[in-house]
Amino acid sequence: MRFQLIDKIVSLKPGESITTIKNVSLAEEYLADHFPGFAVMPGVLMLEAMTQSAAWLIRVTDDFKDSIVVLQEARNVRYNHFVQPGETLTLQVQILDRKPGQTKVKAEGFLGDQTALSARLVLSHHNIGDKVPSLGWKDAEMADEMRRIYSLIRCD
Repeated sequence: MRFQLIDKIVSLKPGESITTIKNVSLAEEYLADHFPGFAVMPGVLMLEAMTQSAAWLIRVTDDFKDSIVVLQEARNVRYNHFVQPGETLTLQVQILDRKPGQTKVKAEGFLGDQTALSARLVLSHHNIGDKVPSLGWKDAEMADEMRRIYSLIRCD
């Protein structure tokens, strides 16, 4: 199962930064088990939302050149507040450094003006066809799907 955790891109400056939001709803299935009687967004999904925000920044900056954008490393991850149903997690990501196939970012998540979590992330990005040329056709298919999703969540 793939979770699309970003509900909306609020602002985006290609090559620089992105601000996104994740609205936490009681209808999300994972909340039934995390935790019974005290529903909160799991920390790993908060981290995934930051990663997805960074991935959108990379995709748009590079005009969807790479079909694969994944978390390579998470450092200095700090969780400061629970995120509960009915709350909006605002995620801000800023590019710190870019090399071919790798981007380092500073990421923070906020509940209003309070920091809910923060981290330094390294994302790896490449195409499937780079390593397995016979699967290169999948890169264009995945890029098209990411463009479709982007059209639904982008800021106007």
